[in-house]
Amino acid sequence: MQKNTDIQFEHLGLIDYKEAWDYQDKLFNATLDIKVQNRAAAPDAQLPTPNYLLFCQHPHVYTLGKSGHEEHLLLNQEGLKAKGATYYKINRGGDITYHGPGQIVGYPILDLENYFTDIHKYLRFLEEAIILTLAEYGVEAGRIEGLTGVWLDHVEQRNPRKICAMGVKCSRWVTMHGFAFNINTDLDYFNNIVPCGISDKAVTSLAKELGREVPLAEVEEKLLKHLGALFGAKITTAAHEEGH
Repeated sequence: MQKNTDIQFEHLGLIDYKEAWDYQDKLFNATLDIKVQNRAAAPDAQLPTPNYLLFCQHPHVYTLGKSGHEEHLLLNQEGLKAKGATYYKINRGGDITYHGPGQIVGYPILDLENYFTDIHKYLRFLEEAIILTLAEYGVEAGRIEGLTGVWLDHVEQRNPRKICAMGVKCSRWVTMHGFAFNINTDLDYFNNIVPCGISDKAVTSLAKELGREVPLAEVEEKLLKHLGALFGAKITTAAHEEGH
């Protein structure tokens, strides 16, 4: 069967976290269903699997991954309500993180068998797309060994600060969840958690580093370009349908 490297891109705008999660699940499970059917089909009857990339923003929300600790959320129910935030335990890797307006949240639902079967390489590619995008703004970013995501001051680590968090789920080489890239994010919301379980390192945003707000659409365009190049994929835009 011929591999399909094309990616269908969809911008969901500002969308409730649970609604976006349900939509991811729908796409993810539909791809898994195709893979299950293909296993039982003759090679010439196998269907290519689709690849999706969703960008969105969420209203204030905290999410806890499978390996996370609830005590890393420093708010009770009343505190969440006062902050206008919601809280979900979810099925990605990683600990607790925050999503909110001014952030680019990216959800790739890719069949890695269309590209390469290496989850670590996949995470490095996501990180690299962020690093290359930041470089276009004159911001030097990179990785810190043993920690996922993208960091500033990653070499000398005098004041290391995270600008992009990551957490993914992968089943039968199909991915979901993804990354949260802080652009014009209200960083005060990170004070209510131990971000990703790391208590001794700060969180930052592109706006904070540049001292000005940055148009989200401008950053998204650069990020799409780098993701397409890294994965060797043609990214086509799909219109967002209300209610999916």
